Amino acid sequence: MQSSKQKLAIGRRQALAVAAYVGAVVALPASALWLIADLRGKAAEVAEVQTRLDELSERSRPNLSAAPTSNGGPAGSPFLDGQTVTIAGAALQQRIEEAVAKAGGALMSSQVDLEGPDAKKGFVGLSASIELPQPAVQTILYDLEAGMPYLFVDKLSIQSPEVFGEPESGRTRMTIGVTGQWRSMD
Repeated sequence: MQSSKQKLAIGRRQALAVAAYVGAVVALPASALWLIADLRGKAAEVAEVQTRLDELSERSRPNLSAAPTSNGGPAGSPFLDGQTVTIAGAALQQRIEEAVAKAGGALMSSQVDLEGPDAKKGFVGLSASIELPQPAVQTILYDLEAGMPYLFVDKLSIQSPEVFGEPESGRTRMTIGVTGQWRSMD
Protein backbone atom coordinates (compact mmCIF):
# COMPACT_ATOMS: atom_id res chain seq x y z
CA MET A 1 0.00 0.00 0.00
CA GLN A 2 0.99 3.41 -0.64
CA SER A 3 1.90 5.61 2.12
CA SER A 4 0.30 8.98 2.58
CA LYS A 5 3.52 10.65 1.56
CA GLN A 6 3.53 8.82 -1.73
CA LYS A 7 -0.12 9.65 -2.34
CA LEU A 8 0.60 13.28 -1.58
CA ALA A 9 3.57 13.32 -4.01
CA ILE A 10 1.50 11.70 -6.74
CA GLY A 11 -1.31 14.22 -6.14
CA ARG A 12 1.12 17.10 -6.35
CA ARG A 13 2.57 15.75 -9.59
CA GLN A 14 -0.90 15.33 -11.02
CA ALA A 15 -1.87 18.85 -9.95
CA LEU A 16 1.35 20.20 -11.43
CA ALA A 17 0.71 18.31 -14.69
CA VAL A 18 -2.86 19.62 -14.86
CA ALA A 19 -1.64 23.19 -14.18
CA ALA A 20 1.02 22.87 -16.90
CA TYR A 21 -1.56 21.49 -19.32
CA VAL A 22 -4.05 24.29 -18.57
CA GLY A 23 -1.24 26.88 -18.85
CA ALA A 24 -0.22 25.49 -22.25
CA VAL A 25 -3.83 25.41 -23.45
CA VAL A 26 -4.29 29.06 -22.44
CA ALA A 27 -0.84 30.27 -23.62
CA LEU A 28 -0.97 28.80 -27.14
CA PRO A 29 -4.16 30.60 -28.29
CA ALA A 30 -3.05 33.82 -26.57
CA SER A 31 0.29 33.76 -28.39
CA ALA A 32 -1.49 32.92 -31.67
CA LEU A 33 -3.80 35.93 -31.21
CA TRP A 34 -0.79 38.15 -30.44
CA LEU A 35 1.01 36.93 -33.61
CA ILE A 36 -2.10 37.54 -35.73
CA ALA A 37 -2.42 41.09 -34.37
CA ASP A 38 1.28 41.70 -35.08
CA LEU A 39 0.89 40.41 -38.66
CA ARG A 40 -2.09 42.70 -39.24
CA GLY A 41 -0.04 45.65 -38.00
CA LYS A 42 2.82 44.74 -40.34
CA ALA A 43 0.36 44.35 -43.25
CA ALA A 44 -0.99 47.85 -42.56
CA GLU A 45 2.56 49.25 -42.56
CA VAL A 46 3.33 47.49 -45.87
CA ALA A 47 0.12 48.89 -47.41
CA GLU A 48 1.06 52.39 -46.25
CA VAL A 49 4.56 52.08 -47.71
CA GLN A 50 3.10 50.72 -50.98
CA THR A 51 0.77 53.72 -51.19
CA ARG A 52 3.70 56.10 -50.71
CA LEU A 53 5.74 54.26 -53.35
CA ASP A 54 2.83 54.44 -55.80
CA GLU A 55 2.56 58.21 -55.21
CA LEU A 56 6.28 58.68 -55.74
CA SER A 57 6.35 56.57 -58.89
CA GLU A 58 3.36 58.50 -60.24
CA ARG A 59 5.26 61.76 -59.70
CA SER A 60 8.36 60.41 -61.41
CA ARG A 61 6.57 59.34 -64.59
CA PRO A 62 7.15 61.81 -67.44
CA ASN A 63 4.07 63.74 -68.51
CA LEU A 64 4.71 65.01 -72.02
CA SER A 65 1.60 67.18 -72.04
CA ALA A 66 2.77 69.28 -69.07
CA ALA A 67 5.22 72.13 -69.48
CA PRO A 68 7.91 71.22 -66.98
CA THR A 69 8.29 67.66 -65.85
CA SER A 70 8.46 66.60 -62.27
CA ASN A 71 12.19 66.26 -62.45
CA GLY A 72 12.46 69.91 -63.41
CA GLY A 73 13.19 69.53 -67.11
CA PRO A 74 11.01 71.00 -69.88
CA ALA A 75 8.66 68.73 -71.80
CA GLY A 76 8.38 68.42 -75.54
CA SER A 77 10.64 67.76 -78.48
CA PRO A 78 14.13 69.28 -78.39
CA PHE A 79 13.93 69.87 -82.17
CA LEU A 80 12.00 72.26 -84.38
CA ASP A 81 9.49 69.92 -85.98
CA GLY A 82 8.24 70.26 -89.52
CA GLN A 83 7.98 68.30 -92.74
CA THR A 84 10.13 70.90 -94.48
CA VAL A 85 12.75 73.39 -93.35
CA THR A 86 10.31 76.19 -94.21
CA ILE A 87 7.72 74.79 -91.81
CA ALA A 88 10.44 74.43 -89.17
CA GLY A 89 11.31 78.12 -89.73
CA ALA A 90 7.66 79.04 -89.25
CA ALA A 91 7.60 76.98 -86.02
CA LEU A 92 10.67 78.87 -84.80
CA GLN A 93 9.04 82.20 -85.59
CA GLN A 94 5.85 81.14 -83.78
CA ARG A 95 7.90 80.05 -80.74
CA ILE A 96 9.61 83.47 -80.62
CA GLU A 97 6.28 85.29 -80.99
CA GLU A 98 4.81 83.28 -78.09
CA ALA A 99 7.81 83.99 -75.85
CA VAL A 100 7.69 87.72 -76.62
CA ALA A 101 3.94 87.92 -75.97
CA LYS A 102 4.32 85.94 -72.73
CA ALA A 103 7.00 88.41 -71.55
CA GLY A 104 4.75 91.39 -72.30
CA GLY A 105 6.75 92.58 -75.29
CA ALA A 106 6.05 93.36 -78.92
CA LEU A 107 7.72 91.69 -81.90
CA MET A 108 8.61 94.56 -84.23
CA SER A 109 10.12 92.48 -87.03
CA SER A 110 11.58 89.05 -87.65
CA GLN A 111 13.38 87.25 -90.43
CA VAL A 112 13.91 83.51 -90.74
CA ASP A 113 17.30 82.45 -92.14
CA LEU A 114 16.97 79.11 -93.92
CA GLU A 115 20.27 79.35 -95.80
CA GLY A 116 22.75 80.34 -93.08
CA PRO A 117 26.16 78.72 -92.61
CA ASP A 118 24.71 75.97 -90.38
CA ALA A 119 21.64 75.30 -92.54
CA LYS A 120 23.22 72.18 -94.05
CA LYS A 121 23.69 70.79 -90.53
CA GLY A 122 19.94 71.07 -89.93
CA PHE A 123 19.87 74.41 -88.10
CA VAL A 124 17.35 77.19 -88.72
CA GLY A 125 18.05 80.75 -87.59
CA LEU A 126 15.86 83.74 -86.88
CA SER A 127 16.67 87.40 -86.27
CA ALA A 128 14.10 89.47 -84.44
CA SER A 129 13.66 93.03 -83.25
CA ILE A 130 11.67 93.28 -80.03
CA GLU A 131 10.40 96.02 -77.71
CA LEU A 132 9.68 95.05 -74.13
CA PRO A 133 9.85 96.30 -70.56
CA GLN A 134 13.41 96.13 -69.19
CA PRO A 135 12.60 93.54 -66.47
CA ALA A 136 11.20 91.21 -69.14
CA VAL A 137 14.59 90.86 -70.91
CA GLN A 138 15.73 88.15 -68.50
CA THR A 139 12.32 86.46 -68.65
CA ILE A 140 12.36 86.13 -72.43
CA LEU A 141 15.97 84.93 -72.54
CA TYR A 142 15.27 82.27 -69.94
CA ASP A 143 12.09 81.17 -71.70
CA LEU A 144 13.90 80.79 -75.02
CA GLU A 145 16.96 78.95 -73.73
CA ALA A 146 15.35 76.79 -71.04
CA GLY A 147 12.19 75.75 -72.89
CA MET A 148 11.52 73.32 -75.69
CA PRO A 149 12.53 73.07 -78.44
CA TYR A 150 16.17 73.78 -77.61
CA LEU A 151 17.00 77.25 -78.89
CA PHE A 152 20.34 79.00 -78.77
CA VAL A 153 20.74 82.78 -78.57
CA ASP A 154 23.56 83.55 -81.01
CA LYS A 155 23.32 87.35 -81.08
CA LEU A 156 21.97 89.78 -78.56
CA SER A 157 21.88 93.55 -78.64
CA ILE A 158 19.99 95.52 -76.00
CA GLN A 159 19.39 99.28 -76.04
CA SER A 160 18.05 100.89 -72.91
CA PRO A 161 15.26 103.49 -73.17
CA GLU A 162 17.68 106.29 -72.18
CA VAL A 163 19.50 105.87 -75.50
CA PHE A 164 16.34 107.00 -77.28
CA GLY A 165 15.76 109.90 -74.90
CA GLU A 166 12.89 108.12 -73.17
CA PRO A 167 12.44 107.89 -69.42
CA GLU A 168 13.89 104.89 -67.59
CA SER A 169 10.40 103.38 -67.39
CA GLY A 170 10.23 103.21 -71.19
CA ARG A 171 10.50 100.08 -73.29
CA THR A 172 13.82 98.42 -74.02
CA ARG A 173 14.71 97.55 -77.60
CA MET A 174 16.33 94.20 -78.20
CA THR A 175 17.70 92.57 -81.33
CA ILE A 176 18.17 88.85 -80.98
CA GLY A 177 19.47 86.03 -83.15
CA VAL A 178 18.12 82.58 -82.27
CA THR A 179 19.00 79.19 -83.74
CA GLY A 180 17.25 75.84 -83.39
CA GLN A 181 17.88 72.42 -84.90
CA TRP A 182 15.34 71.12 -87.37
CA ARG A 183 14.19 67.51 -87.51
CA SER A 184 11.97 66.29 -90.30
CA MET A 185 8.69 64.73 -89.18
CA ASP A 186 8.78 62.08 -91.93
